[in-house]
Amino acid sequence: MRIGVLGAGTMADALGTRWAAAGHELMVAGRTEGKAQALARKWGGRAGSFREVAEFGDIALIAVLYQGMSATLAEIGDALHGKPIVDCNNAVEIERFTLVTEPGRSMAQDIERATGGHVVKAFNLCHARVWEMEPPLFDSRRLVVPYCGDDSAARDMTRQLIADIGGEPLLVGDLQHALHLEAMAAIVISLLFGGRDPHTVFNLVDHAPVSTNV
Repeated sequence: MRIGVLGAGTMADALGTRWAAAGHELMVAGRTEGKAQALARKWGGRAGSFREVAEFGDIALIAVLYQGMSATLAEIGDALHGKPIVDCNNAVEIERFTLVTEPGRSMAQDIERATGGHVVKAFNLCHARVWEMEPPLFDSRRLVVPYCGDDSAARDMTRQLIADIGGEPLLVGDLQHALHLEAMAAIVISLLFGGRDPHTVFNLVDHAPVSTNV
């Protein structure tokens, strides 16, 4: 599969590295040309402009901080029209840890409206360090990765990309459910900023189990 990676940060690095290892062909664009070139060398791929990368891929990953999303989408233009897009982003401000998108709408829906592509929300609930695991196993079980979208072909491709990094794909509905995944991410991000380990963010058991003897 040809994957256009739009963004050169930690999420792009983590996911792209795993997909390159699985045999996919990658091309990357980033705000910092040096970072994009470094990832391209790491993956054995190529770097280019945002529009070039969007045109390259059979599917695109958008991994951009929400503050730069509008500028990125403007550079992409119509190059993603009709194409599958994986959105792993979270528009969460880090003072009150709330969504900054329009009430009732998700970032995934906004990306789909702006690009004319077929967006699937996925990979947004875990820190990049989790996606670096080879594979992401917890208590010897594969990590369940929720995803949602409207287009069946885009969902199928995303399902394959989840499986390629060793995750257990879990379809949770159409794209309107992306709002709920993004709201859940706000909780995860607040816990991470509070000092939780990215690998055990929901593990609330800090001591030995309490005896159940009566």
